[in-house]
Amino acid sequence: MDQLLTIFASKGGLILAALVVFLVLERLFPVARWVGGLWRVLKNFGLAGFNALLSPLIVLPITQFASGHAWDWRPDAWTGGWFILFDLLLLDCWIYWWHRVNHVFPVLWRFHEVHHLDETLDASSALRFHFGEVLLSSLVRAAVIILLNIPFTSVVLFEVVVAVSAIFQHSNLRLAGWLERPLSWLIVTPSIHWVHHHAIRRDTDSNYAAILSVWDRIFGSRSSTIRTPDMPIGVQGLRDRAGVELVTRPFRQR
Repeated sequence: MDQLLTIFASKGGLILAALVVFLVLERLFPVARWVGGLWRVLKNFGLAGFNALLSPLIVLPITQFASGHAWDWRPDAWTGGWFILFDLLLLDCWIYWWHRVNHVFPVLWRFHEVHHLDETLDASSALRFHFGEVLLSSLVRAAVIILLNIPFTSVVLFEVVVAVSAIFQHSNLRLAGWLERPLSWLIVTPSIHWVHHHAIRRDTDSNYAAILSVWDRIFGSRSSTIRTPDMPIGVQGLRDRAGVELVTRPFRQR
């Protein structure tokens, strides 16, 4: 347990540092105006704080258990070094498909919708997820870890990379076109991910990639919509909810 807490603290420190950096930068160089004010940000942090409590108690133990019980089909030479990058590639492809099925199956969308109901995007939006989605994601990922024999170290590294990437993608940071355009061919940038949060369902159901932008091009889910500063954000036909309503919303009849 002490080892898990140490890993959680180290991972959390890196993610917190990235969050602070982008929260400052996006307020110095914003691309769009904010709506919702301080209460909206506090609501996002409230959801994130609850998930942070779950991580060392449930998510990390599930991940460690899965890595310890993975199917032992890999040669010893297939660990460490360049194979960590291979593991990250596998997990990035998995999270693309997991994200996509969250938009397809109504029972999963009930939880994922909480993330999309945010009507403004900034770095805090990257942490806004319902605890039900976090738990379901950790269980499905455990099966992937067992089947593909992915080491615990690779999974923790992936968690850090995908969290920092999400903070960058959701941020309201204005990037110069000469920088963002070439970056977008390799990784998911704000100009790509903001379209995913466009309050038009055909765009919401596109641009699912988490780290590498190539997955949407390979699997035909890239949107041709160009982000604009006044693009409406959220879920088409719905408004954001108070914090308690967001927690209970997936369990209520529609």
